Amino acid sequence: MINFTIKFQSGVPIYEQVIYAVKKAIVTEQLKAGDRFPSVREVSKELRINPNTAQKAVSHLVRERLLEIKPGIGSIISELGAATKAQRDKILNDEVEKLVVESKRLSIKKEEVVDAINRGWKLDNKEG
Repeated sequence: MINFTIKFQSGVPIYEQVIYAVKKAIVTEQLKAGDRFPSVREVSKELRINPNTAQKAVSHLVRERLLEIKPGIGSIISELGAATKAQRDKILNDEVEKLVVESKRLSIKKEEVVDAINRGWKLDNKEG
């Protein structure tokens, strides 16, 4: 059984949407460390996506160390470790730059972006 939600959007690769949905479920504690994660077959069947697409998403989550494969058990959600400096830098440089460029392209004011970030930060109704 899939214990995270996903709203498919056109124009965004499905595997990326699955990855994002899982990450969101982890940070909002919908999925917790040690929880069983559905098999590739289950993900494919329940989301009605190609098994290769489901495998690509799961492989990516394993590479990012969000999922662990336990022999005889299957996939489970990993403990969230502290981000490395390289991981923090990538987010703070690459992703923020994309946000700034798109915001400027759409004439969105800095204050609006900051307000949106503050709203997003409260995603799980907890300050962090």
